[in-house]
Amino acid sequence: MQNILVTGASRGIGLEFVRQYDADGWRIFACCRTPGQAAELNDIAAASAGRVSVHQLDVDQTESVLTLKAEIGDQPLDVLLNNAGVMGQRNAARGDIDYNAWQGAMVTNVMGPMRMVEAFADNVVASAQKKLITISSRMGSIGEAAATNSIVYRSSKAAVNMVMKIVANDLGAQGVIVTSFHPGWVRTDMGGSAADISVEESAGGIRQVIAELSTADNGAFRNYDGGVIQW
Repeated sequence: MQNILVTGASRGIGLEFVRQYDADGWRIFACCRTPGQAAELNDIAAASAGRVSVHQLDVDQTESVLTLKAEIGDQPLDVLLNNAGVMGQRNAARGDIDYNAWQGAMVTNVMGPMRMVEAFADNVVASAQKKLITISSRMGSIGEAAATNSIVYRSSKAAVNMVMKIVANDLGAQGVIVTSFHPGWVRTDMGGSAADISVEESAGGIRQVIAELSTADNGAFRNYDGGVIQW
């Protein structure tokens, strides 16, 4: 059985990843901050005959990550999917920066995925597929940046892209494929109702690309449809 760990699994794209991987028969460690409030996720787990388990996780907290590591132990993870993230401050621009929100975004969007890498890198190395995936954003592309706002969110995604590029350099020699993804502009709480694509399209597209990744894709930044995004 193929194993995947998904952070931020209680709603949006994360919940859809769980739903789709469950339909394909994967063993899923579905993680979120408040499992007691994750009704849809718990329903999926209850109907999964034990293949989906729900775990409390706050990627902001090292102790929470280490508690999860103790629960999972040395079980191999074919895919570690860093999906948890926050906007921080929507449309933050010069003259109107909430520095506390900016700090919070960096803690969740940058340090959170790195905490997961440090805790679970050996689990990924021990697996057959060895894929370490982070949901980033095209808004973190420096090469494509033309905006004058969204400093908080954009900077956090640019930072996590750099983190994952370094992790790719670090773990590539052990066969790990580290890839960052832009999920598209998705109709979620974060993306809003006017967004271009559904969670089903986004998660489905990313899943297809993940399935086709090879070691040549280590350190890549990809769109949900597989297109290459410049750093």
